[in-house]
Amino acid sequence: MTAEPFPQGLVEDMELSETLNKENPNFKDLLIDKYQWDVNEAKKIWCFGPESSGPNMLIDMTKGVEYINEIKDSCVAAFQWVTKEGVLCEENCRGIRWNINDVTLHTDAIHRGGGQIIPAARRCFYGCVLTASPRLMEPVYLVEIQAHEVSVNGIYNYLHKNRGYVISEEQRPGTHLCHVKAYLPVVESFGFAAGIRSQIGEISFLQCVFDHWHTIAGDPMDPNSKAASALLATRKRKGLAYSIPSLGQYLDNL
Repeated sequence: MTAEPFPQGLVEDMELSETLNKENPNFKDLLIDKYQWDVNEAKKIWCFGPESSGPNMLIDMTKGVEYINEIKDSCVAAFQWVTKEGVLCEENCRGIRWNINDVTLHTDAIHRGGGQIIPAARRCFYGCVLTASPRLMEPVYLVEIQAHEVSVNGIYNYLHKNRGYVISEEQRPGTHLCHVKAYLPVVESFGFAAGIRSQIGEISFLQCVFDHWHTIAGDPMDPNSKAASALLATRKRKGLAYSIPSLGQYLDNL
């Protein structure tokens, strides 16, 4: 089994799709025509996840494997579990494609049940992610601020201190008001309204709405990276082991 990231733009296309379904011919055509997927791969999507509708896929790329359909439900159950609680910090996965390349199954049906397949498949899914250079993503707000034009410099400075940045600035005709739009990481938004008001004074309008996901710079597997700091902080907050997950945890020791 292998894991790999989606091609650029596929996650966004999936989220805009009103009928995300492996049986939908329009979705298969999108994969084949726009993203140059092989026809057989596009036809052998087992499921999406998490919750059967998320932006991750499990694809059966095996050929001539006996009993493969008997373990499909167990693999799908493990896949839904893994995409809902990712290996890095038990958060949802996004934009990952898992390929089942080969399977060796016991000839006795009693050894192909969910009790055997689901835990093994889950460890395999996790191990594949760790070998595929995973990255952390964080949610980003679209912030809209309307304030007096003399306060604009203070808005820029406060956003810069909190890893935000302005994307547009518009003067309201016939007034001294300025309408500013900016991106701000959600983690930096706690206390944002009170903080910016204390710095620039009165604000006539302030709104934050979720806009998109942004990849945190750096490798979360590198202890010295910014992404690793965010990973460890999240694991600590959630009561998980305060350490970066290692591939050895998911290898078969038998």
